[in-house]
Amino acid sequence: MRRPSVAAVFAATAALVLTATAAPAVAAPDPFGFTGQQLAWGPCAFTPEPEAVPAECALVTVPRDWAAPGNGRTLQVSVSRVAASGEHLGSLLINPGGPGGQGTSLPGSLAAVQPQLHERYALIGMDPRGTGQEGGTAPETCEVPLDRLSPRTDLDARDRSAESIAEHLKQPRAVAEACQSEALAPFLTTWQTAHDMELIRLLLGESTLNYVGYSYGTWLGAKYAALFPHSAGKLVLDSSTNFQGRLQAAFEAWPPINQRLFEDVFLPWMTRQFPEEVGATVEEAAANWERGRDFFATLGASPDNYDTIFTGMGSELRWVLGAGIFVLGVGGADGEDPVAALRGSELAPVLDELSRERFAVPLAELTPAVVAKTLADDPADYRQYPATRYAVACGDQVTRSEAWYRRLSDQQGPQYPLHGWLYGLSEPCSFWSDEPRQELPALPAEVADRVLVVQGEFDPQTGYEQARAAVRAAPGLSLVSVDDSPFHGQYAFDGNPCVDGMVTVFLLHNSRPGTTTCPGIPLPGETEVHPVPGPVRTPAVQVAQTAAEAPLPGLRASVREMISEVNTPGH
Repeated sequence: MRRPSVAAVFAATAALVLTATAAPAVAAPDPFGFTGQQLAWGPCAFTPEPEAVPAECALVTVPRDWAAPGNGRTLQVSVSRVAASGEHLGSLLINPGGPGGQGTSLPGSLAAVQPQLHERYALIGMDPRGTGQEGGTAPETCEVPLDRLSPRTDLDARDRSAESIAEHLKQPRAVAEACQSEALAPFLTTWQTAHDMELIRLLLGESTLNYVGYSYGTWLGAKYAALFPHSAGKLVLDSSTNFQGRLQAAFEAWPPINQRLFEDVFLPWMTRQFPEEVGATVEEAAANWERGRDFFATLGASPDNYDTIFTGMGSELRWVLGAGIFVLGVGGADGEDPVAALRGSELAPVLDELSRERFAVPLAELTPAVVAKTLADDPADYRQYPATRYAVACGDQVTRSEAWYRRLSDQQGPQYPLHGWLYGLSEPCSFWSDEPRQELPALPAEVADRVLVVQGEFDPQTGYEQARAAVRAAPGLSLVSVDDSPFHGQYAFDGNPCVDGMVTVFLLHNSRPGTTTCPGIPLPGETEVHPVPGPVRTPAVQVAQTAAEAPLPGLRASVREMISEVNTPGH
């Protein structure tokens, strides 16, 4: 392990602050001039959601490289705050995941949907290094010339010919080379961001930093607690990676967890919502989905792009969007107008909103041709890829080779055809050549009693098995499973009273539940839960279900969509 001595000095500085909590954070020795800065709170660059509580923002100067903080090269990180409306209990940092998700708008949204937290906590957001400033400066990107990518618009990873495989590998190779060539890439890592978080804690004058992280944010929160165990307060790790293992394993699990969701949850739901359009049985729906896939290919939408629509459906909006495209494809294959069925559905208002947002037409004017055109290749000279996403995912730990990922494609494809053929041929980390600069430690036993993991059973973005493996590898953690839930991000924004109650009580009263199971909530357009056998084995606790929908449904749906989107590969 290459632990730089300067980082040790930083940790010692933090420890000195902890031993003198009555004094301001700036009283500690600071040889590099970072803890002496003042947070100048002012207006935020982003436009908040209409129902959100107003936030204020500030810029924090951080060293470009915490391993050499005195070299004079710095970056700026944007942070936000919604101060506690009552007696201040502490600061709670919220991260939406990614890697590379901007989080400064989250405190205002969380304050609105969880007013009890707003009363006691200063809610803190952060746009991690490399992500720019939400509503202001753009995130770091990697530019890939289109001539480095495949010109084919009919790519289908099921085609195992040498030519098809070579065409598929052009994109991950070009993305890896472009992102690695960015000067900032070596410094866009979890290790660096965790040190930024520790500086933010010091500037806030807090003895500990409490935390809620979603998806990749669970990895970030766990590594912060591992690097700074005395600084970590209560941690809620929601929709979790296996933070005791490999970050890349979460992405490698996409084929099996998405196939499971598609076959066991999504297709049965489609037969209940649109039996006349897609079929009344799962077998009929699966066959019609294939017919829709073939039909969209005739319109110039590659089969790969069609498949991808039905992976990572971790939010209600992504779920409904997939349903609409499914019905359009089957109707188009039958030579019928499928929009009438969509307009008559209970999902029509959401579908109309999605159609206007994604396809620039109202639902009444949505056609398969409009969808296919949107799925077509970008006509620009360059394609932009998120630098932070790949710098973190590929730079935190040693990566596996292109040959290993190609074998993974061969293994996963027959079992999980929805995404198994494609994933192993599309992973940029397979071409990542730079070695990690720092080692990330595992979560130590001393912080286990401060950690609560929350996980949906059929989450298609961080699989249930990832969270369970982390909990088993770190004895003393508590796991709240959410039975039958197919969505990504459970706490606060999914409207589940069992989850919200357990997590909020833990954060406010330090009363952590034991390992337990919460019941799920109905799927879109439904009023009851349809149980599905899955990896959750323990029965759900009985909770009082409210007849009315959780408050602020529009705000919650918007944040759920954001969390799902920023944790989708290549977002």
